[in-house]
Amino acid sequence: MGCRIRKLFSWLLLLGAIALGVLLGLGMLNPSIAAAAIRHLEEAPGQIVYQSRQTLKDQHGNGWQAVAFKRIRPNRQATFELRLVGFPGVAEIDRSQPLILTNSLGKTLTATDVSSHIFTKATKPEPNVGQYDLQPLLPQLQMGIPLKLTLPTISGEAVNLSISPLLIEEWQTVANYK
Repeated sequence: MGCRIRKLFSWLLLLGAIALGVLLGLGMLNPSIAAAAIRHLEEAPGQIVYQSRQTLKDQHGNGWQAVAFKRIRPNRQATFELRLVGFPGVAEIDRSQPLILTNSLGKTLTATDVSSHIFTKATKPEPNVGQYDLQPLLPQLQMGIPLKLTLPTISGEAVNLSISPLLIEEWQTVANYK
């Protein structure tokens, strides 16, 4: 009797391992390999925007929307910027300081705040929205190496956001559109 139970258990274990292997092979258990959701918009005649949108969690579990986008103007001038949007009341961004990008190897980059590009009332910008120029940093963003974004706040406690290598790859794809 004990031999039959062991044999049955072995078969169930083997079938479970096969099923797990198939699911992993199909990517069903690994959501990080999902296809990129890159949007393409025509904002005005001859002005195209390509964008990647992701929701990120900060060190306190608060959600932040990260929108990396390339805008190509009718004169073919292109910009690549990152907009970070938190829920109202979660944090007030300190626009007098740059966004700090640190890779897992310790290399630090800084992105200039260009939030003035998005607010029609420059005297009353939304405190939970910041926009940063990533164009000069693109050649230094390395594929396969994760980043930590450090977003300065008025309170002094920075918001930390982790950026996966797959998201960096998606940003590079957006930046390379012509």
